Amino acid sequence: MPLDGAIDEIDVLRGSEYAMLAVLIGAAPSDDLLTRIANLRGDATPLGMSHIALADAARAAQESLVAREYFNLFIGVARGELLPYGSWYQTGFLHERPLARVREDLAALGVERDGPGKEPEDHIAFLCEVMAGMATGRFEADIDAQARFFQRHIEPWAARFFADLEICSAASFYKPVGRIGRIFIELEVEAFKLPR
Repeated sequence: MPLDGAIDEIDVLRGSEYAMLAVLIGAAPSDDLLTRIANLRGDATPLGMSHIALADAARAAQESLVAREYFNLFIGVARGELLPYGSWYQTGFLHERPLARVREDLAALGVERDGPGKEPEDHIAFLCEVMAGMATGRFEADIDAQARFFQRHIEPWAARFFADLEICSAASFYKPVGRIGRIFIELEVEAFKLPR
């Protein structure tokens, strides 16, 4: 964050992208959220086209059907089609060392959970929420701290998770969410490689 406290426009946009992913992967969207998503705009870039596709999906969506899709994808009777956890994608098991590393780094950043959470902190929605907070200055973290957190906890697996969501046969509304997530994570990987 700049010394004058102003947030760079790019960081505001990054924060918005992370926040949208956190909200959509964190819970099934309400009718109100679907209405807001239906108003997304895009451009001719791959990310912009994905925003347009998500807006189209939101306009066609019914809250109850999207809630059922969310349940099937991420919760399920025994388990969902996809497990959105860093530990799972990196080790094949839940509650493993990647989760412990996230908790260590959150403590070092002074970031705590807001209220009791059901999901472990290596859930992609939680990690995106943390990145949104860092990008927009809600959590005090310069660009180097953001890069370290991203490279340790998101880069090793999140693009694969979003790619899996993009092609998952149980996904309809969530296909463009997967595409947005994959493209955005790939952009962040490249951006964090640029000299600062």
